[in-house]
Amino acid sequence: MRQASREFRVPTRGKGLYEFTREVEAWVDEQRMETGLLTMFCRHTSASLVIQENADPDVQTDLTTYFEKLAPEGRQEYIHTTEGPDDMPAHIRAALTGVQLSIPIMGGRLALGTWQGIYVFEHRRAAQVRRVAAHVLGE
Repeated sequence: MRQASREFRVPTRGKGLYEFTREVEAWVDEQRMETGLLTMFCRHTSASLVIQENADPDVQTDLTTYFEKLAPEGRQEYIHTTEGPDDMPAHIRAALTGVQLSIPIMGGRLALGTWQGIYVFEHRRAAQVRRVAAHVLGE
């Protein structure tokens, strides 16, 4: 059994989904493991990790629009406002979508479906560089 780890840095330009599947696939390929498990962890509380469709950009638009309605900015009941009006909604969105993914490695490749991609889901308005820790275990 072998293992490896690294950190991906994903630059964002504000709210939205940022795919980095190819970078992850290239790193997993370098590990030369036929079978195993990739675990990924977003090291932030106002962004999340999701696996989503990467063929039709309307999916990303609809997701972003839905989350804007689900956890809107400017709600009077938010107590945490220290970091700006977009921060508490960002925490809510990250709590709902999650910060961790597990993806099997089968036949030396990530076992993603045909239209699935790995994304950082940025929930803040400002540009950020999000850090995602990755660990692979396999043989």
